[in-house]
Amino acid sequence: MHKSCLIILYFLSVCLFWTGCKENTITLDKNIIFEKEKNIRYGDGSGEKLDLYIPKNKDSIKGVFIIIHGGGWRSGDKSQLTFFTLSMMQKFPDYAFANMNYTLADNDSFILPGQTRDIDNALDFLVKKSVEMKFTPEFILLGNSAGAHLSMLYGYNRIFDHKHRTKVRAIVNIVGPADLNSADFKNYYDYYFVEKHMMDLSKPTPTDITHLDIPNPIFWINKTSPPTISFYGNRDQVVPLSQKIKLDSALVQNKVKHETYEFSGGHLDWDKAPNDAFLIDKIAVFLNQTDKK
Repeated sequence: MHKSCLIILYFLSVCLFWTGCKENTITLDKNIIFEKEKNIRYGDGSGEKLDLYIPKNKDSIKGVFIIIHGGGWRSGDKSQLTFFTLSMMQKFPDYAFANMNYTLADNDSFILPGQTRDIDNALDFLVKKSVEMKFTPEFILLGNSAGAHLSMLYGYNRIFDHKHRTKVRAIVNIVGPADLNSADFKNYYDYYFVEKHMMDLSKPTPTDITHLDIPNPIFWINKTSPPTISFYGNRDQVVPLSQKIKLDSALVQNKVKHETYEFSGGHLDWDKAPNDAFLIDKIAVFLNQTDKK
């Protein structure tokens, strides 16, 4: 009886060890293994948490994808992009991935500058982590919808005190509003909230820049803006294709390297098959081209 108990205890201990290892690593292929840490706090705010995935072979890390969820700036969660992040990891085994939450706006708070400051705090955390783990602190910001707007604004805006903006190597914009001032975006179903809570209108701005310009990605595009690849749905009723045209025009005018693609479907169809594979393949080609630039 005593021997049987020992065998059972041994078996349980092996199972617990195996489970612990399984929870701390993700094996996507025999040669694609990531170490993961969930819900890392990167700042003082309750919303400032991220999931971090680091390739097991740390010597080969080329940079870090920052994954930024959508949700109209006042809802959403990083868990919504976990599956897409795993799909990206399969395609980019030599990159680290940080799937982040940020502080959501509500009726008593504002979207900016808090949400782009959260991105800066996440990058600051990862820059320090890169010293410890010896990987390249170059970042690709990948966001969808509101997260894409924040990605573009962080990479383009030069008035906010973003310490790590110059470390952004590229931006992946998926159905992101690029011109908040255009009439087409004012059809957005929650536009009233965005208009009232994008920024604190009672605070002064630089004399030559208005509250309408500061949160507007296309206002800030210039020749130093990061290379940008964008995707828009041909039946999107939330962020219409006309936003794609306005963004492309500003990027062309300033000679910023960019590519823009349409996918079949609406605002939420970008991560459904076959669109997800299409996006990931185009991102891979685009980043390969920027590497060779």
